[in-house]
Amino acid sequence: MAPRARGRRPPPPPLLLLLLWVTGQAAPVAGLGLDAELQVERRSVPDECPRTVRSGDFVRYHYVGTFPDGQKFDSSYDRDSTFNVFVGKGQLIAGMDQALVGMCVNERRFVKIPPKLAYGSEGVSGVIPPDSVLHFDVLLMDIWNSDDQVQVHTYFKPPSCPRTIQVSDFVRYHYNGTFLDGTLFDSSHNRMKTYDTYVGIGWLIPGMDKGLLGMCVGEKRIITIPPFLAYGEEGDGKDIPGQASLVFDVALLDLHNPKDGISIENKVVPENCERRSQSGDFLRYHYNGTLLDGTFFDSSYSRNRTFDTYIGQGYVIAGMDEGLLGVCIGEKRRIVVPPHLGYGEEGRGNIPGSAVLVFDIHVIDFHNPSDSISITSHYKPPDCSVLSKKGDYLKYHYNASLLDGTLLDSTWNLGKTYNIVLGSGQVVLGMDMGLREMCVGEKRTVIIPPHLGYGEAGVDGEVPGSAVLVFDIELLELVAGLPEGYMFIWNGEVSPNLFEEIDKDGNGEVLLEEFSEYIHAQVASGKGKLAPGFDAEMIVKNMFTNQDRNGDGKVTAEEFKLKDQEAKHDEL
Repeated sequence: MAPRARGRRPPPPPLLLLLLWVTGQAAPVAGLGLDAELQVERRSVPDECPRTVRSGDFVRYHYVGTFPDGQKFDSSYDRDSTFNVFVGKGQLIAGMDQALVGMCVNERRFVKIPPKLAYGSEGVSGVIPPDSVLHFDVLLMDIWNSDDQVQVHTYFKPPSCPRTIQVSDFVRYHYNGTFLDGTLFDSSHNRMKTYDTYVGIGWLIPGMDKGLLGMCVGEKRIITIPPFLAYGEEGDGKDIPGQASLVFDVALLDLHNPKDGISIENKVVPENCERRSQSGDFLRYHYNGTLLDGTFFDSSYSRNRTFDTYIGQGYVIAGMDEGLLGVCIGEKRRIVVPPHLGYGEEGRGNIPGSAVLVFDIHVIDFHNPSDSISITSHYKPPDCSVLSKKGDYLKYHYNASLLDGTLLDSTWNLGKTYNIVLGSGQVVLGMDMGLREMCVGEKRTVIIPPHLGYGEAGVDGEVPGSAVLVFDIELLELVAGLPEGYMFIWNGEVSPNLFEEIDKDGNGEVLLEEFSEYIHAQVASGKGKLAPGFDAEMIVKNMFTNQDRNGDGKVTAEEFKLKDQEAKHDEL
């Protein structure tokens, strides 16, 4: 709908009206029927005729006026304007006043009017000779009456109609605008853009303001508006002529009120909801985004990746910032966001301006940057006195999953344990923390926030970025580690002749082979112990390298020192 048109001068009256003024002919009294000498031939009658002309109606019609010999004396087509007039009020020659009664819009009639019902014995000087029979080929374009009101015909209404248009609502709708004869004068579909406006505050013609009230989103209705509730006598100055009835075929796509907040509909709420999201939390969720009429505009599912964001801190549109508060992990809810809490009048991408947005979300997980790990012990054996600590070598089984239950990995499925040295950086920090102070046979669940897990990057193809991880763990074996800083220790007194014992050939030099053979022999006899969980050969090689001060590939007695003699080296 266009805004109200500015005023313009009405077109000059056509010949019929001029002739009437000259002759002063009057219309017959309504209800007396057609004069016997008046001939009316209905040449074309539309299949549907919901209304016919009655005395007192206002009509718009085209005509061609000729004499019996076919000579034309007047035509509305030549002026490119319909003839607009009240019927039965003495504004037409008597024969035409009678001939128009009972006509349908789009009906075509051929009318023969005798002189006594036309311009009589006087005629019209220079135009209509005296005693002329007049022929009129008439096509009716429009009918209305001053008592008419807006007519509304709903031909489709959605099964669910939670809300209807009220005064001061803002709406988005598509329409086709036609005249009563079906001629299209405007269409939002052709522009591929909805018409967006407030209702009931004078932004629309009065008839449209009234005709839109009570509509549901998804509803389709036909609104017929008489000209005095549309563009009146002057039309819009462009496409709509004066005194035209207008027919709008309207499909409502969207409605909201500037006072609206978001609306939330809980679809699925888990029975066990130990924690609800708060401002400052980081959420991972899936969503489908649609407009109010169901038109799809975006989906995280189509990208096969959750949408990850902080909430309550302006990282997302205001409506989502609010709508994501108070959710549980695993919850599904629908969040309806009015445009002033969404993308506003401008829209974004394929989201039109002033659009209400509908998000169907599924919360996968959330955490807070201040979170630490969470440990829940499900089983401890009767003897649980030996607890894991840094440096211990552990063998354990685990199932790894996301907070929504999605399984990521399982050592049980692989049929082998996972083996690590605690505190050596072989697992993520949260797992290292979660395995501490655990005894053999214990079963526990460890929940690890992403900043103590795999972080924002995750593991490509395995662990999503920013994912909270859940590990169900059973500790099967614990080998006590060495004191911090040691990779080898003696289990008894150290021989005072240690270098000589290693240097079997007595040449005063120890090669790597001699050093390695000796260390392994001490471990095998139980006199020494290597740090568990590491490559023994690598430990021995590092020990030798640390003793080989000058890097010449051999250790002399002067280079050889024990741990307490050389604090900065850890080998002996």
